[in-house]
Amino acid sequence: MLTAIANAFRVPELRRKILFTLAIIGLYRVGSFIPVPGVNLDVIKSQVEGQATLGLLNLFSGGALEQFAVFSLGIMPYITSSIIMQLLQGVIPQIERWQKEGESGQRRITQITRYMTLGIALLQSFGLLTVFRQALASSAAPGSLPTWFTNAVIVVTLIAGTALIMWFGELITQRGIGNGMSLLIFTSIVSRFPIAIVQSIQFGSGLFTLALIVITLFIIAAIVMMERAQRRIPVQYAKRVVGRKVYGGSGTYIPLKINGANVVPIIFASALLFFPSQLIYFFPGVDWLQSVANALARGPVNWALEFVLIVFFTYFYTALVFNPIDLSDNLRKSGGFIPGVRPGSATVRYIENVLNRITLPGALFLGTIAVVPSMVFMATNNALVQQFGGTSILIMVGVALETMTQIESQLKMRHYEGFFK
Repeated sequence: MLTAIANAFRVPELRRKILFTLAIIGLYRVGSFIPVPGVNLDVIKSQVEGQATLGLLNLFSGGALEQFAVFSLGIMPYITSSIIMQLLQGVIPQIERWQKEGESGQRRITQITRYMTLGIALLQSFGLLTVFRQALASSAAPGSLPTWFTNAVIVVTLIAGTALIMWFGELITQRGIGNGMSLLIFTSIVSRFPIAIVQSIQFGSGLFTLALIVITLFIIAAIVMMERAQRRIPVQYAKRVVGRKVYGGSGTYIPLKINGANVVPIIFASALLFFPSQLIYFFPGVDWLQSVANALARGPVNWALEFVLIVFFTYFYTALVFNPIDLSDNLRKSGGFIPGVRPGSATVRYIENVLNRITLPGALFLGTIAVVPSMVFMATNNALVQQFGGTSILIMVGVALETMTQIESQLKMRHYEGFFK
């Protein structure tokens, strides 16, 4: 590992990319501590610590929400708009055609995603104004600026912060080591780790905290094994004779990941379960909505529904992003076939059956990783379990593996030994 890091800094181009990425991450962390004007931070911090939904948003913003900082919305508006665009690709034929057009079509999708991100940021800004109305009211002093003006400044500041985060992510992707948006999420989650350890020791015990860290290491190992696991479908290419040369006849495979959906099903399930909790801030007087939100926020109902929704969305998202029909057509056009399986509809059915079988263990693994830490937190009320449950660890490990893979490929191009042996 240390040798690979040293090799990365020996390559001038790669060294510049790494240093540029670190500089952008530093600016991102600075923006998480600059509060917007006209708020009472003590009241906001107590609200964030007392509500599960706000605690999750605070984690993904790297603690910026409890500071009501410029980057309070974090990267979540962009992630939400990206997921929406991915879902629309399977519904709207025009977006699917753009996806297949290459760079020009991708630019259109990126532009729409940016505008959608700003629209979602606008809605979430009004939502935060509603949530923190008590903090805004307590910070108002006699003779101060009108409330509507302060609110407008806060909304504009939060939207500008979201746009700046989006720009940071694109800069890392284009001029840094890549994977910009994911690295910003990784930074936000990791930045809360020291604070969570200190709180766990203060309000719990050092021995229990040590046991949790050891268990976390085993969970990371299991996630790495699941992320790297593949089902390889063998593919054979027919021989073609052109003049005196023989083309084809080689064998390869189609790698199908066991966990092809990654963390997306957990995000979908969490968004659905926390949606009633967000509605109660706009409709505070509806008692039945309050009861539904409390039941879905935590407890046995939350665990059961979250597990079922994660399994459902794993199959749904896998079917959305992986099209066996297109894969079968591409194999046929290139002269490839799966040994023992006839081309055409038989190949499509074979790939679908394999995909359905390998998706099940991945879905059950995701559901377990997401639900079990919530049960442990309910029993122990430990800050480390709350901050670094299965979802957080899954995101961190996935982003770390993707980043290491990108650096690995650049090192291999220059004949250096990489991270993976």
